[in-house]
Amino acid sequence: MKIMDKDGKIEIDKIGTIHTPYVDYAPYQPVENDGGNFRIVIKPQYAKGLYKLSDFHYIYILYYTHLIKQKLSLRVSPPWTGGLKVGVFASRSPVRPNPLGLSIVRIKQIKNNEITTSGMDVFDGTPLLDIKPYIKDLDTKYDANYGWLEEMEDYEHLLLHIKGIPHDY
Repeated sequence: MKIMDKDGKIEIDKIGTIHTPYVDYAPYQPVENDGGNFRIVIKPQYAKGLYKLSDFHYIYILYYTHLIKQKLSLRVSPPWTGGLKVGVFASRSPVRPNPLGLSIVRIKQIKNNEITTSGMDVFDGTPLLDIKPYIKDLDTKYDANYGWLEEMEDYEHLLLHIKGIPHDY
């Protein structure tokens, strides 16, 4: 994939492919205990880069959201907010100025150039751009908040959706 900008070009290489059971529908956020086969296959030339990754419990995966067909809007209405509009950068919308996705998933196993993971919110065949380890104290911000979500009338109910907790509506 090549991205052109006014200063020249930026090249981003696909380093692998993400495989999930999702073809027509994917969840809004990763569901850790989701059923199905979730795996990342790294191109053989990058396999040595997986050395010691299995020492971590979680990883960030960065990917190219190649199936997004919707037109970009700088104001979006997340589906669970009852029509509230927010800026695209204040949302987790997959329709963004740059078609990049980011998820945190649990490593279940690494064998050769293949990582088996917990559930992902990614379509089958998605191009993988990068992997980074999730490091406990470095990546956990204890003063993080829920931003504009805290102002919503049904905030407690929304938290159940955000956390992927099954519940009665």
